[in-house]
Amino acid sequence: MAAKIVFIGAGSLGFTRSLVRDCLTFPTMQDAHIVLVDINRERLSMAKQSCERIISAGKYPATLSATTDRRKALKDADAVLTTILCGELDVWQHDILIPKKYGVDINVGDTRGPSGIFRALRTIPEMLAICRDIEELCPQAVMLNYTNPMAMLCQAMQKTTKVNVTGLCHSVQGTAHMLARWAGVPPEEVDYVCAGINHLSWYLSFTHKGRDLYPDLRKLVRTDKEIYNAEQVRNEMFMAFDYYVTESSGHNSEYNWWFRKRPELIEKYCTHGTNWNPGHYAYILNSYAGRTNRWKNDIRNWINNPDWERPRKRKQLLARGGEYASCIINAWLGGELYRFNGNVLNTGNLVTNLPDDCCVEIPVLAARRSIRPMHVGALPRQVVPLTSLNATCETLAVEAALTGDPRKVYQAVANDPLTAAVLSLEEIRHMVDEMLAQNRDHLPQFKHFKV
Repeated sequence: MAAKIVFIGAGSLGFTRSLVRDCLTFPTMQDAHIVLVDINRERLSMAKQSCERIISAGKYPATLSATTDRRKALKDADAVLTTILCGELDVWQHDILIPKKYGVDINVGDTRGPSGIFRALRTIPEMLAICRDIEELCPQAVMLNYTNPMAMLCQAMQKTTKVNVTGLCHSVQGTAHMLARWAGVPPEEVDYVCAGINHLSWYLSFTHKGRDLYPDLRKLVRTDKEIYNAEQVRNEMFMAFDYYVTESSGHNSEYNWWFRKRPELIEKYCTHGTNWNPGHYAYILNSYAGRTNRWKNDIRNWINNPDWERPRKRKQLLARGGEYASCIINAWLGGELYRFNGNVLNTGNLVTNLPDDCCVEIPVLAARRSIRPMHVGALPRQVVPLTSLNATCETLAVEAALTGDPRKVYQAVANDPLTAAVLSLEEIRHMVDEMLAQNRDHLPQFKHFKV
């Protein structure tokens, strides 16, 4: 029987196109039935046209359908991928703008801190509703989540449902490729063990054919200005703590105490590096409208790209990318075993010096109808304070989302490193009250909206 793969949030066109393309490169999925789900009919239509182009160009026997009815789509699915966003610009811009007013200058705001916490509070109820439908309609399916805030969403789902769910983030393999390039070795020949929490995982080892690459990387970061400047925040963290962290400088600058608590530090470390984006604050005000108006033309140009008619170019367009999801689904369906870094509960102390009820990002083995986390042991002592504190804040936020307790929201934000470096407890309380009030219509689990 052909596999059934469901994409919830298929209007996330970049993810949908690349993941459908990747899945169809495997014999186990070339005849799959792919179902696209989104509540935005226009984006859903464009996603369907994009996937039809891939199927046609590859001459795959796969079938495709699109619907706004999630339950209809999920019936008897083998795999479910989620790439959703709860709320439009008019909702989530305040995750950035309210903290900014209080002096907490956030760059991305989708993972942790006050912005990530409120995104989690809005998103967790919807993710749990998806899980309840999976439990009823396709309990044997694997669910692969790409939606942020990754760790908080996965923790909530894994603690309260029976769904076979893990979360995927491309920062692990993306950073590994970057470090390999810096070291001058082929990325496919690098071996590593990486563990921690999402966006704060650490390469515990990083080797090429058995040779430790860390001495070379430490020298390059200290002596090569171009390499240092490419990732100023992460490189400073590397020089301080001896292990490289997974997610980019833009994200990591807001997960700690060191780089964004004063304007002059933001200017020094968070402005001029070559890999910096302008941050969500500027992105919201200056480019969101332009992207909103441009996306349809971009998709049409992609569909009508003349390279589809050129065999060599078409082969490149159909080549498998670097995301984990298709390899995991292939293993789940009985194909080759696959090792990846996934987000799972720290059950049984997989990482022994992080809280046992937090969500960790560690090596995981995908096999037929099985997702098996691997025991890692202890993280290096010097990276534990920051990692463990952020994991604890995430757990407090999950408890807040599940119970509707505004005090737990306050306690999670009050312990956030960046927020605590800038504000007093009283100021944090006022900020949280304002953010709760702003989100009142989007937090059905809350009865009270003041700390």
